[in-house]
Amino acid sequence: MTKIFTHNTNKPILEVSHLSVRYNTRFALEDVSFTLHTGERVAVVGPNGAGKSTLFNAISGVLKPQRGEIKIYGSQPEGHICIAYVPQRNQVDWTFPVTVSDVVMMGRVSKIGLFRHPTRADWELVHRALELVDMASLAKRQIGELSGGQQQRVFIARALAQEAELMLMDEPFTGLDMQSQQSILDILDTLRRRNVTVLVSLHDLNLAAEHFDRILLLNQRVIGFGAPDEALSPERLNEAYKGHLRLIDTPTGIMALQDTCCSHGEAPHRH
Repeated sequence: MTKIFTHNTNKPILEVSHLSVRYNTRFALEDVSFTLHTGERVAVVGPNGAGKSTLFNAISGVLKPQRGEIKIYGSQPEGHICIAYVPQRNQVDWTFPVTVSDVVMMGRVSKIGLFRHPTRADWELVHRALELVDMASLAKRQIGELSGGQQQRVFIARALAQEAELMLMDEPFTGLDMQSQQSILDILDTLRRRNVTVLVSLHDLNLAAEHFDRILLLNQRVIGFGAPDEALSPERLNEAYKGHLRLIDTPTGIMALQDTCCSHGEAPHRH
């Protein structure tokens, strides 16, 4: 049985120290170190294959690193139920016959136990979480019937029902239209007011620069970590994207355009 750790709030909510993960002979992550503090909103950016999903799997305790350590409030992630992982939409079986409210209730399992029935208080938490993401009216809808943006909001509601303090969101904006993206950003603003720490991987450099406190620029190792202007400097972008990013001088600054034949194609970033 996993030991559940209490929080040492004198420690950062997340400390990643000299983390290395290897698949066969290839490093997915190498000597990665950074620290997050409670309530921060941080974007993880980098080219395809940079190790973003691997990093999230390691932080959530799903993946064991070969070297280094990860601490949540000073102890190992496996002992914490305050970490919520919102996966990429293509990793979810949307044909599974569950309703929206069922999916959100899954966030309560770590609190109530796998074989215990939810109480009225648990269902009230689920309802409040759905209200927060404006999905309460669709609580009985089958999850596969929803739009991409609605599905993403349901998984955020699941994390809220879990009472997560650290939320990992893997490519939540991919495939969403502008209105759906703005809806997710509005929810992130709500999470900030609730002091939830959010780590989001994404491809859109412009979105990262405009809406996140700090940026982790990753390509197997940390290329830059800090405020957007610092982390996304032309030199660091060139190092991270290894020639697949064109930097163009414009009257309003430097625009970064990624080679879309090798990636999902970020939106331009002006520096």
